[in-house]
Amino acid sequence: MEQLLPDRLKALWQAVDRRELSASAYADEQARLLAEHRRTWEQALLLGGHRDLQECLLSEIGKYIDSTDLVEIERRCTDAVALLKREWEATVTSSDRQSIERFYDATETTVYELMWWHTLHDDASPLAYVTALHFARQRGCHSYLDFGAGVGSGAILFVRHGFEATLADISSPLLRFSRWRLDQRALSAICVDLKTSTLPRHAFDFVTAMDVFEHLADPEGTVELLSEVLRCGGFLYARIASEVDPDRPQHIARDFGPTFERLRALGFVHVWEDAWLWGHKVFQKT
Repeated sequence: MEQLLPDRLKALWQAVDRRELSASAYADEQARLLAEHRRTWEQALLLGGHRDLQECLLSEIGKYIDSTDLVEIERRCTDAVALLKREWEATVTSSDRQSIERFYDATETTVYELMWWHTLHDDASPLAYVTALHFARQRGCHSYLDFGAGVGSGAILFVRHGFEATLADISSPLLRFSRWRLDQRALSAICVDLKTSTLPRHAFDFVTAMDVFEHLADPEGTVELLSEVLRCGGFLYARIASEVDPDRPQHIARDFGPTFERLRALGFVHVWEDAWLWGHKVFQKT
């Protein structure tokens, strides 16, 4: 089985430590491998007539809101993190789960924040979806759930590569936008509003929860839900971690010890970890 990108890079750096490879050769190979991931991401998300991912995603927002002013749309994107912080501080009590859910169900700003993140302008961490895709394909998975699906880029990637995909979120604005994006590409996927609908039991063999757990009021309850929807032998691919970030008060979960304990109690086994790039872990339901 071919090594996943983080494992390949870790092995290459170990070769540098052994003086079998130069640091510059490592840097060149890292750039090449990341470029392969980037091409996979871009090919999945680019719409016809577009060749530049940033321009494409800004234009996509423009089409959705009926605006051709890409300069203004980019400004909204780059201001989104700060605006979300102000919106959160004005409306949310972090200990009140209902106020948190109301926030995500009301704000449109998250569309701008996530679409800008997915341009890869500021960092390459959305490419973790490509690593997840490679992991799932290597293990013969077919039925995919993106839990906390955001603007739907992960589902678009997986559907492009032959998966049956379901998107789940508590944000009605994000789900509406995701449905519209799928329609623009003539792609089929199921969208589930977790406020009003339930996910089918034992329906998925692969689940991602990308940068979701730090936003959750009840991470342990979410683990129980994901255990219900995963088939025996299925995989949960998630980054269950949180760093203190003064710009993102939405990161409310801090201590994930109880979350990992609940995973173990439910029969999940830690089978892989990205210990080199973005810190995602994979747990298999046994």
